Amino acid sequence: MAKYLLLKHYRGAPAPRNAVPMDRWTQDEITAHMQFMQDFADRLERSGELVDAQALAPSGTWVQYGGEGEPAVTDGPFAETKDLIAGWMAIDVDSYERAVELAGQLSAAPGAGGEPIFEWLELRPFMAEPPTIEG
Repeated sequence: MAKYLLLKHYRGAPAPRNAVPMDRWTQDEITAHMQFMQDFADRLERSGELVDAQALAPSGTWVQYGGEGEPAVTDGPFAETKDLIAGWMAIDVDSYERAVELAGQLSAAPGAGGEPIFEWLELRPFMAEPPTIEG
């Protein structure tokens, strides 16, 4: 089994065919999209391939170790991921080919007009082992 991360992007990927931004969808279109995502996750949970899935809120905070005492906290400027990553799904599958198959299916989530988005998803394998440095 191999674990992969499927990343859904707000922007930065090639434009999908149905590129109407979600903030211009009707409530019924949003509901249909969210139901598709839930049904997809439920199916993967039943097959044992779902590790976890989360949508990300647009807000965030930078935190840094600031020495002794309280960590330093700021509300920006943010890394590009705040504007780019809408959510993710972690899967555990038998092969890279299965991961590609599932990413293709997830790309068909409905969007504006109830039509598939055909969105591009970033497929990233989990690192199996830390790199070895020979010296």
